[in-house]
Amino acid sequence: MTLRSKFLVYVLVMHGLLASASALLLREHRDWLLLAEVVFLFSVWFAVRLIRSLSVPLQLIDTGTELIKERDFTTHFSAVGQPEMDRLIAVYNRMIDQLREERLRVREQNELLDRIVEASPGGVVICDFEGRVAELNPSAERLLGIVRESAVGAPLAELASPLATPLAALEDGVSRVVSASGGRRIQCQRAGFRDRGFARSFFLLAELTVELRQSERAAYEKLIRMMSHEVNNSVGAVGSLLASVRGALAELPSSERSDMDPALDVAAARLDHLRGFMDGFAKVVRLPSPDLRPCNVARLIDDLVVLLGPSLAERGIELRREGMAELPAIRLDKNQIEQVLVNVVKNAAEAIGEQGVITLRFGPLPVTKSSTGRGSNGTLGRCWIEIEDTGEGIGPEVGTQLFTPFFTTKEDGCGLGLTLVKEVLSRHGFGFSLESAEGGGARFRIEM
Repeated sequence: MTLRSKFLVYVLVMHGLLASASALLLREHRDWLLLAEVVFLFSVWFAVRLIRSLSVPLQLIDTGTELIKERDFTTHFSAVGQPEMDRLIAVYNRMIDQLREERLRVREQNELLDRIVEASPGGVVICDFEGRVAELNPSAERLLGIVRESAVGAPLAELASPLATPLAALEDGVSRVVSASGGRRIQCQRAGFRDRGFARSFFLLAELTVELRQSERAAYEKLIRMMSHEVNNSVGAVGSLLASVRGALAELPSSERSDMDPALDVAAARLDHLRGFMDGFAKVVRLPSPDLRPCNVARLIDDLVVLLGPSLAERGIELRREGMAELPAIRLDKNQIEQVLVNVVKNAAEAIGEQGVITLRFGPLPVTKSSTGRGSNGTLGRCWIEIEDTGEGIGPEVGTQLFTPFFTTKEDGCGLGLTLVKEVLSRHGFGFSLESAEGGGARFRIEM
């Protein structure tokens, strides 16, 4: 029962009781009947006025409650002429104005934030209370290699992306650089916020590949130039001294220099080895810009099989070729790409050791609107190459260090083989990745 109904019942009961009492009393004093009727009518009229006065504020309060419930912050109430109610109306109107301005400000801030996140070159992934992906921007789609429709609503660790597991393993407030396919480096950071009193997480992704590559290249180029300068100066001086010693020894009898000649030969061989070792480093620094010309990739693979097949067969390693007879021509530097393929195949052979299989697969890539391919009838197109071996594969510790300058798992390695491969493919604009293959071994993939 409403307050108005209760007040109306109260008035009716009280006036009923007063009417009954007046009827009993007026039997003895009939002269007061007229006065009693006047007083009774006035009381009823006054009660009706009070009820109407009370119903107006109650109606306003009820209407205001419904407007707030419906989030209608545009309606104002006018003064009704009652001081108490007018003060309440003034407070309500000010509150509505503040709520409307606050909602407008929050909406504009949200729109601005949404636009910033949408246009941000860094990836943003927002999770719900249960750790499922609630939102991600286009940059996050690109860095994770997934589409929004397949990611939203899925647990972060179950996304079809190599970055999903490292992201899910991050602790709140921790930042980490993760290696991705193609030698890319992604800085991943996790942070939290409160939503309606509960904790939620979001992740920031930033690709550092270009910056790190430029920094790494500047560092190792400077180091290689310094090493080459010092080593070549020393090698040249020592070589000159050896030549002088050989000339002096030539004047001695053969019996007196029989022990010296082998020692000089070993020293000269070590100098040649050191010179060749430094030349291997210098190749990365002196790498010329690619001379791009149309090349038949299938024939390039055939030449590679002919070149490396016999030497690998001596170690019990079979070099297989799986692909079409012809592929669309690709603009590339044949010498540089051939050197890349040779390096990758040799790495695969070293991972196998003896008795294994290296498979060269290749095929055409679908032509997209963004590609430069024009068809498959001898014109330029797009293709992929995979080199897969049956070695031990790539361990988690090694996988995070791939393509890092001077990192190597070989006892006599210099750690610049994959760096040279990365430089050549990056200058060509080709995509590439190196990862463990299903069933063991490793797979190197190039997309041209």
